[in-house]
Amino acid sequence: MPAFPRSIILAGVLAALASPAAAQLPSMKKLKDAAKKAVKPADSAATRPAAGDSGRRVDSAKAVPKPDPKVWENYDFVPGNKVIFFTDFSDDKVGNFARRLKYLSGPMDVVERDGVKVLRATGRSEFLIPIGRALPERFTLEIDVIAPEPKDGEHDVHGMLTFEGGAEENGGAQSASVIWMTSVAWIAGGGQHSPASNVNIPAAMRPLLRGNVAHLRVLMDGAYFKMYVNERRLYNIPELAMRRDSVIRVALNASEEEVVYLTGLRVAESETDVLYDALAAKGRWATQGILFATGKADLQPESRPVLKEIATTVKEHGDLKILIEGHTDNVGKPDANLALSEARAAAVKAALVADFGIGADRISTKGFGDTKPSAANTTAEGRAQNRRVEVVKQ
Repeated sequence: MPAFPRSIILAGVLAALASPAAAQLPSMKKLKDAAKKAVKPADSAATRPAAGDSGRRVDSAKAVPKPDPKVWENYDFVPGNKVIFFTDFSDDKVGNFARRLKYLSGPMDVVERDGVKVLRATGRSEFLIPIGRALPERFTLEIDVIAPEPKDGEHDVHGMLTFEGGAEENGGAQSASVIWMTSVAWIAGGGQHSPASNVNIPAAMRPLLRGNVAHLRVLMDGAYFKMYVNERRLYNIPELAMRRDSVIRVALNASEEEVVYLTGLRVAESETDVLYDALAAKGRWATQGILFATGKADLQPESRPVLKEIATTVKEHGDLKILIEGHTDNVGKPDANLALSEARAAAVKAALVADFGIGADRISTKGFGDTKPSAANTTAEGRAQNRRVEVVKQ
């Protein structure tokens, strides 16, 4: 099977989105019966992601064992670095449908779970993610979803989440429809069909996907399709037809007893800059594939593909010295953003030195907070674009 193009691995998405460039949504406590709990009005400032965070990860307070770092060795998803759609529902009004999405059908509304706004589905529901233009040839889609916990410990919601390019259900030869459950995934159309396309999710992994945020990640490079749930790669298909439309259709299968929540959605274009080539030509390279815990400088294991690429480049070019820059959006106090960006840049250096053997004298760090935005902070996409790490040639 051909290797996935190196350019796309360097550039970094249908997760959510929250731990959301990772970028992340605030942590929250798990509620035993969230569907029936009274929803209280939210204070917009209190429910926003922590300053400088991408707002793409919501972590359940339920104790979930962290996988051994070795399990991330084959994880090669890198989010696209040009955000073309983003929402974490933080700007939405509780009780309303999410205004950034296009409603099609079904019972859906924004609710607050322990101070965090999420989109709740309590029945068969459909909506569109409006991209505003045709999907690019290289893009990533991230969906972060909270699946219900089965009362019997085994039951799974059939066809819980489906996504595909275009406004109408297709799943034909010209475009694939991807279906995900916590126990199995399959593809209909685009040259694939069930049961041949079925991928079973290991039984030991399923409890971690129920009642907690599951991070679904999709990477498309032309016809090449990769899909992941958390650290596990589900699909690696060299040729899969997926319609490049101006919308992505998402369907949720839920009920009053089995509520499904979305915590974030992100779509981004994957540009093709190779790290060293970008440093040689432009002097800098930006990425949103280095992820941190919300409001902290703790690196997340999903950052490994980008950290590994940086380390490989530095090792291959013995005379190369780099500056790691931390950047945030303008949410929160400027001094807090500055301190957070400095701590995160330092954390990246520490990981490159300790985990990848790069000499400390070859890396310097600096945090800029929100003082050097790469896009306007007036939109969700702009703020997501501004939460980044940049590598600068010295």
